[in-house]
Amino acid sequence: MTFDMNDVAPQQSGDLIPDGTFAKVTMSIRKGGVDGMSEVDRGLLKPSNQPGSDVRMVDAEFTVAEGPFARRKFWQNFTVQGGKLDEQGQSVGWKISKSQFRAMIDSALGLNPEDMSDAAKAKRVLRGLADLDGITFVAKIQVEPNRNPAYKDANKLDHVILPTAPEWQKLMAGEQVPAQPSNRPRPAAAAPASAAPAWGQSQSASSASTPAWSTGSSQSSGQSAAPSEAAKPAGGPAWLNP
Repeated sequence: MTFDMNDVAPQQSGDLIPDGTFAKVTMSIRKGGVDGMSEVDRGLLKPSNQPGSDVRMVDAEFTVAEGPFARRKFWQNFTVQGGKLDEQGQSVGWKISKSQFRAMIDSALGLNPEDMSDAAKAKRVLRGLADLDGITFVAKIQVEPNRNPAYKDANKLDHVILPTAPEWQKLMAGEQVPAQPSNRPRPAAAAPASAAPAWGQSQSASSASTPAWSTGSSQSSGQSAAPSEAAKPAGGPAWLNP
């Protein structure tokens, strides 16, 4: 048996996507083994690695769909259960994540965030968080400084770009949008109480995995930016059933 390496993509640079880059990205969810609240979310959530924490997260991998940074990836966790509670006893992290997920849907489907018609509201209803797997939307990407200067900075989702923003309109029309850096300074490193060996320091690491969905082609304003696949579960969201 032989292995033909000619059709393999060249090794990607380890450089970060520039801070403030606008791009269409596809989100894939990496299952963490913990059941969510819905039937379709069995084994979907990732538990916190902090002892005693009740936090459950969606472990998301983002792949740039097109443009100069196509196929580049970054990773981010979204809290969906547990953690700090507000005055009503609701998870603060979940409220933030829910707002981001709604923005992803509006961006993917070209929905005005103020559109509360029955048709628009129906498109924002999910069977579970697993329905977000494969959604493609317009994002602004940031470089997040690592709190420990000994470790590398990382790309993260700055925020979702909505259809009402000029950057969304330009990207959906196939135009390039200049980066708008966030200019966030590196957080000051806390002075250690005592010298600690290198193996006593924690280092966060993220592992790449191939997304389950291929990226979609650019579409005109007002249309879904999500990829199309032949076999999608019936009754799923609009980006799975174009």
